[in-house]
Amino acid sequence: MVSTQPAEDSRGASMSGLHNDAPGMLPVLSKGKHRNARKGACFMEFASYLAGERWSDHPSCTHPLLAAVARLVNDAISDERRPQLAPLVPMVIGVDSDDPRMDVYITLRVAATALPVASAERQRVLAVAVLSAERILDDLDHRPAGTLTERSREALAKVPVAARWARDFAEGEQTTMKGFQRYAAPTAVRCAVEGIANACVSDPDALLHRLLELTIADCAHLVEPSGSTDPARWADACRLTGTVDVQS
Repeated sequence: MVSTQPAEDSRGASMSGLHNDAPGMLPVLSKGKHRNARKGACFMEFASYLAGERWSDHPSCTHPLLAAVARLVNDAISDERRPQLAPLVPMVIGVDSDDPRMDVYITLRVAATALPVASAERQRVLAVAVLSAERILDDLDHRPAGTLTERSREALAKVPVAARWARDFAEGEQTTMKGFQRYAAPTAVRCAVEGIANACVSDPDALLHRLLELTIADCAHLVEPSGSTDPARWADACRLTGTVDVQS
């Protein structure tokens, strides 16, 4: 699905020529993978479009784990609320780094957010992920073994049973950066998003939106984004072109 009207600024001037600021033909955010913009776009396909890359839900402009969070949130959020993710799309462009802390920060953010609301089974997985991520930070930042950030302490304190189980499970376990990036971090991301989407809370969509927003912000602290899109102008373009309306 594609908007057929070029965006205009508040003075009525056409913005359709500004590909990265407000493309004139905007794909509509929808669930899943799409062949091209006329079929719709998931969050990361939209990012590939804005970044000028080949159409893909795995573009090179965004850190792979952050992109995974975006894809999962895009698919888990309701059809009614998905369009509200559109203003966040340009914020992931250029947010990539070889710094292993990015994988750690993403894991800590998603796990800490989901821990209080996820099911008991998922809480165990997420609590283990928190402890593993903190162990990685011990090595990266040369901290004393067993150090916990304030966010991790608060999150684990909310789920004492899962936290105790996770500490027993993780005792004596070795945590390597390679294993963390390949297995622990992606598992935590998937478990966190699924946990929030299925949580017995009043507004899981709002929590999913907030999760993605905060995760992007955490990652942006580690890089100087190279995207040229102005988020404020892009948000205006989304409203003006009707991207905020759901189309199936």
